[in-house]
Amino acid sequence: MNSIPHHILQPLGDRRSFLARAGGLGTLALGDLLRGADLGGPGSGNTASIDPLAPHKGHFPGKATAVIWLFMNGGPSQVDTWDYKPVLQKKDGVKLENFDNDTGFFTDQVGPLMKSPFKWAQHGKSGTWVPEIFPNLSRHVDDMAFVHSCHTETNNHSPALFQMNTGFSRMGYPCVGSWVTYGLGSEARNLPSFVVMYDTLGRGLPKGHAANWSAGFLPGIFQGTALNPKGQPIDNLVPPAGVSPSAQTRQLDLLRKLNQGHLERNPDEPEFAARIQSYELAYRMQMAAPEAFDVTRESKAVKEQYGIDSPRCGHFAKQCLLARRLVERGVRYVQIFSGGMENERSWDGHSNIADNHRQFAGETDQPAAALLNDLKSRGLLDSTLVIWGGEFGRLPVAQRPKDSSQTGRDHNPHAFTTWFAGGGTKGGTHYGETDEIGHKAAVNKASVNDLHATILHTLGLDHTKLTFRYNGRQFRLTDVAGNVIKPILT
Repeated sequence: MNSIPHHILQPLGDRRSFLARAGGLGTLALGDLLRGADLGGPGSGNTASIDPLAPHKGHFPGKATAVIWLFMNGGPSQVDTWDYKPVLQKKDGVKLENFDNDTGFFTDQVGPLMKSPFKWAQHGKSGTWVPEIFPNLSRHVDDMAFVHSCHTETNNHSPALFQMNTGFSRMGYPCVGSWVTYGLGSEARNLPSFVVMYDTLGRGLPKGHAANWSAGFLPGIFQGTALNPKGQPIDNLVPPAGVSPSAQTRQLDLLRKLNQGHLERNPDEPEFAARIQSYELAYRMQMAAPEAFDVTRESKAVKEQYGIDSPRCGHFAKQCLLARRLVERGVRYVQIFSGGMENERSWDGHSNIADNHRQFAGETDQPAAALLNDLKSRGLLDSTLVIWGGEFGRLPVAQRPKDSSQTGRDHNPHAFTTWFAGGGTKGGTHYGETDEIGHKAAVNKASVNDLHATILHTLGLDHTKLTFRYNGRQFRLTDVAGNVIKPILT
């Protein structure tokens, strides 16, 4: 018995004591991770901030202070939305020579070139071509900066969603919203800093689920808060029945005292300090969140502008209106996913591109246009970056199984369009081009890293300096690539 180390013979005590003793190499790794984390954000010089969500200054003054990303889940077709191709119209039905059938997902269902089924017209001073499915957004093209030459690395939804949201085509990495809140904190002291909304019509989450708004290896407090599609937007916003405010305050005071004592005994655990703050935020949210989430408080005119009561777009209208209410109250980052999990339940028009895109454009056009108009009228568009786009585009050829008259389009990782509005972007501009049929990015190609670098730049963050040490190296959202797309910026 005397040969056994003394500390092994001590009583195990509580779970925290046991874990503290049993950490071994894992504890050393955690210590290295936490030492590399500047939880105070860029420029704060505070590596153990008691409140990692406190607002920080960026690397330089940014034009934007908040982001609203309208994510068209499923992959909208660039040649049927924002990238007009008259040559494709003329070559309808012509076989595309030397086409690689492995480009899309259904390699045995490749048909000939297929024109857009929609009528197009030019709008605004910029003369931007817009299809008939966007009658409301067409009025705002002079506020939009289009990047037509986007491309990605994969033709499958989950890895493409991961790449568009995190910069990597595999799960486990922090998403853009997490990097932004890690870098800048939040002006909203009583609300989540990063809010996610997904389909409320029972069509499911985007593929990859919560990994799309994960904090990855960043501290968990920077993860997106996904609102419930039905009922209370966030669980436990209302205290349990029979628990008075004074009783709840006493409970939280005791919890704070216990946690603070543990933190004082273990000062090298800044992530634990963040956990204390999460309890504090949860309590404050009980006071502020019900009011912020209640869109019925808006005027009749505003609700009609968004289409709140429309059976076609009411669900997305409520989310867009809520996004405006949140950024108005200091929330840093809001992401709204249009469409759900499977094919025709999202912008994934394999079977009938005309019906699919008419449906989802109809669900999003009026609310998205109202959001731009509402932000502009309130003086918020200059400081709010609005993004519209999906995880990849669609092929210019028809997806057509044998002995079928289907007129869908398969996935295309080589070309898609993303547009930006507000937040220091230059309205009415068009950057990059695809080839004459919209198959591949051809001029001023823009990678996902470039898009991310540009988003961070509008917020005053240098994508090469926003880093976090993990597994022995400094990671960043853009990995080792990325260039800011300066021509679309003011």
